Amino acid sequence: MRILVYGINYAPELTGIGKYSGEMVEWLSEHGHEVRMVTAPPYYPEWKVGQDYSSWCYKREISRDGRQGARDNLVVWRCPLWVPARPSGLKRLVHLASFAFSSFPVMLMQLRWKPDVVMAIEPPLMCAPTALLIAKMCNAKSWLHVQDFEVDAAFELGILKSGWLRKTALFIELRLMRCFDMVSTISGRMLERLIAKGVAQKMTSYFPNWVDLNEIIPLKQEGWLRNELGIPPGRFVALYSGNMGEKQGLEIVLEAADQLISNPEILFVLSGEGAAKARLMDLYPHLPNVLWLPLQPLEKLNDLLNLADIHLLPQRANVADLVMPSKLSGMLASGRPVLATARTGTQLAKLVASCGKVVEPGDVQGFVEGLLELARSPQSRAELGSAARNAAQAWDKTIVLHRFEEQLNVLCNN
Repeated sequence: MRILVYGINYAPELTGIGKYSGEMVEWLSEHGHEVRMVTAPPYYPEWKVGQDYSSWCYKREISRDGRQGARDNLVVWRCPLWVPARPSGLKRLVHLASFAFSSFPVMLMQLRWKPDVVMAIEPPLMCAPTALLIAKMCNAKSWLHVQDFEVDAAFELGILKSGWLRKTALFIELRLMRCFDMVSTISGRMLERLIAKGVAQKMTSYFPNWVDLNEIIPLKQEGWLRNELGIPPGRFVALYSGNMGEKQGLEIVLEAADQLISNPEILFVLSGEGAAKARLMDLYPHLPNVLWLPLQPLEKLNDLLNLADIHLLPQRANVADLVMPSKLSGMLASGRPVLATARTGTQLAKLVASCGKVVEPGDVQGFVEGLLELARSPQSRAELGSAARNAAQAWDKTIVLHRFEEQLNVLCNN
């Protein structure tokens, strides 16, 4: 099968959509499919183009499967884009538009290759029209995979505010979605939202983010990373790892740390990068019980996740069912309980309830009490951690991607 994937985020980005798009494309290539990826240079979550990449030049990368005489079974096109140092509503729109514009001629070039499937990754929705055009011109099937409901989230978070703009954007979003042969998303509640928006149920598919259970495994002993960071044995670590953007609502973690500043046994570790990190560090500059770490490389991920006694998963109330945090699967696979903020009845709340504790967003006191309760009960942590590992089985990488491959085959044969 020839599969053309179109999205702004891709490997070697370590978090979010880029990580999953990269792993998906590589898996398809390894399983005998010819794959082309049209994307941008890596820039997320630092909002800075990575070393050895350019934001103004096109670049073609080729990967072969190693067999003598084999074709190039994975070709990646990097297209220019503008990356704002401090993203805001308007700047984000210009940023996305710059990629949609620069990638258009590269997508047109794929007409000669004649893909069987054209798959667009949202965000950004701006790429959807081009994906549909190429699919139509090639007589290929079209697939839209929704990682975030970016239109809803932009207005719920106040990044965009105009009422008429919201109505217009939602109208365009629905018209575009209905043009695809298949629309998938990463959680059951997000799938329900797709249907509520007006996408026919028969055109929708559940395609969750996954975790490699062979790479993320619970460690029975304290790892070397704790020693490297100078964290004494036995000190309780509450870990947040991942993107530090506005939708994460990390303020509740830092306010909890401020309340527990007199408790020397608890250390908050925040590892990652993102648009909100500098602002948060300026707001909470002198918390001795908070350790800020940069985004860790992939080879350290298992050690980082096992650094935690508990994982922290804050989430703003108004985006709880618009996105499903991709970091959750790794947290669960590490066999550690999760302390999350989510409204009662949301899918996130239901998932975490069996393997951790859930408090209402903005309830700092409840967050502190939940953290202390877990800190004081090693037996409870062990039981919840075991339940977390069991829950992660549903997102096993091999199972999820084999199911996706089967859905691709069915789509192409209809």
